[in-house]
Amino acid sequence: MELFFSPMACSLASRTVLYEVGADARFTQVDGKAKRTLDGRDYWQVNPMGQVPALRTPEGWLLSENAAVLQYLAEAFPAAGLLPAEADARARVRQWLGFIGTELHKAVFVPLLDAKASAEVKAYSMDKAALRLGVLQAHLQQHEYLEGHYGIADIYLAVVLNWAPYAGVDLGGWPAVKAYHRRIGQREAVARALREEFALYQEEQRLQAA
Repeated sequence: MELFFSPMACSLASRTVLYEVGADARFTQVDGKAKRTLDGRDYWQVNPMGQVPALRTPEGWLLSENAAVLQYLAEAFPAAGLLPAEADARARVRQWLGFIGTELHKAVFVPLLDAKASAEVKAYSMDKAALRLGVLQAHLQQHEYLEGHYGIADIYLAVVLNWAPYAGVDLGGWPAVKAYHRRIGQREAVARALREEFALYQEEQRLQAA
């Protein structure tokens, strides 16, 4: 398998899953601004949306969209237990993936992290954060994980919550969410993936500033 990723982007969740399941994969870094891989390929020719993650499967076809990649990997390695076997529990995991992807990732954090977004847009997105983090707060006060046991939804949420300090979102207002994020971050695969990608991100920023 080949995972196309950009350091500290949502593709970090796919890297984390690959580490959790112990899969053998090649990691190809994508410059999110230039839309080229570090080995010189035009990334638009890989993924017409120009976004990460994208996963080249062992059969050679390409899968994009974060939620789809995460579910594919979890189903490819069922022994890891990152996706429940029961239909109703799987449906709730998909619900959480949708919530994280649309209500947090796209609606809140993308505008807050976009240097081109206006002050009005950022204020609008910040207003949306309280309700959405409040939903998480209420759930995580009663549950250790999003659905049953640790799984792909938790991995994706942890990645999105990594962005909070850079987006000006103080998780201290939602203590159960903050404690959950800290707890997930202590997992070996999560910490390894974050450590490696943060180093790559720092190097990327250094080269762009040079």
